[in-house]
Amino acid sequence: MSASQNITLLGATGSIGGSTLDILSRHPDRYRLFAVSGYRRMKALAEICHTFQPVYAVVPDDSAAEHLRSQISELKTEVLVGEDALERVAEAPEADIVVAAIVGAAGLLPALAAVKAGKRILLANKEALVMSGQLFMDQVKRSGAELLPIDSEHNAIFQCLPAQGTHFDDQSLPSSGVRQILLTASGGPFRGFSVDQLVGVTPEQAVAHPNWSMGQKISVDSATLMNKGLELIEACWLFSVQPDAIQVVVHPESIVHSMVSYNDGSVMAQLGNPDMRTPIAYGLAWPERIDAGVKSLDLFQVAQLNFEQADEVAFPCLALARQAFILGGTAPAILNAANEVAVEAFLANHINFEQIPEMCRYALDHISVENADSLEAILACDQKTRTICRSHLEHLSMHRVKAQ
Repeated sequence: MSASQNITLLGATGSIGGSTLDILSRHPDRYRLFAVSGYRRMKALAEICHTFQPVYAVVPDDSAAEHLRSQISELKTEVLVGEDALERVAEAPEADIVVAAIVGAAGLLPALAAVKAGKRILLANKEALVMSGQLFMDQVKRSGAELLPIDSEHNAIFQCLPAQGTHFDDQSLPSSGVRQILLTASGGPFRGFSVDQLVGVTPEQAVAHPNWSMGQKISVDSATLMNKGLELIEACWLFSVQPDAIQVVVHPESIVHSMVSYNDGSVMAQLGNPDMRTPIAYGLAWPERIDAGVKSLDLFQVAQLNFEQADEVAFPCLALARQAFILGGTAPAILNAANEVAVEAFLANHINFEQIPEMCRYALDHISVENADSLEAILACDQKTRTICRSHLEHLSMHRVKAQ
């Protein structure tokens, strides 16, 4: 192996960030934390700075910067502020690998900056591809960036596909004998619930995922199956396929992380314990494999694997995501923005769980889909959707009160 590589970690205080830092700490000879970012948890970010002593730490505003500087005054780490700073550390010449783990639309611009700079990008931010898939993938091809997905499902698909580097085109998968991508889903905490049973479920129940330790937003998305819908859109862009080439398979044990079906009847699957350190380590070291600190899978302890069809009646977000991709243009950005507004409102107890897909359907039905031919158009659509959906929240909140 060559000299150690510099890592820019965007979204260090979240669950993906924590898993990444654990791997870096296991391989100090291979990796150095060059830059790091955090949004709200300044105490946690300060602890990261003390442990890894990055060159830069990026925070959202001056107040956060002042707070962080006071906690790391003895370090050489330079504190930077704002969205421009995120892009700066993502595209910095010193950075070899960029881990894009900022949740939501806020992660789009720095991820795109890393792509334009030709970095190896470990992509955990779904919204980068959901909102601007064509622009993003076109830029990957132009810059020669290495795009490696570290969502467990997309990473599993990548591992199960024929060896083709990190780029795919419209002809590559069919010509390699690939018949179908099987995208697994745990089913979340409400697997098996009927439409009636979902009425009145609480945010506390929704974020209690049975298998994975994740942030609140992604946990709610898992509970609604919107997470799987966004992953379906992401997979379409990553692997150059249409939605009908992807089947969602509910697999409650979360041991099989995804599969690829081939024309000769073979199905290749990637199995492992549900731990995000496995795909992150794979992305960091690819094409090598390194210790991730994850316990080896004990098949005798697992004993049984179950698979079910997804219930798109009780969980309509999956169908809405498929619809958005087929509509094309800014439709996926509309869906993503509406979902973010709805999830935030649900976590604040302003709307019911079942009103999350209602908000998403309302947005797709009432907001005009435009060409997603520029980043400006996509971001304008994102802001327009949020404004309209926040106005619609009052109607949903009133309906929620009546329902109670």
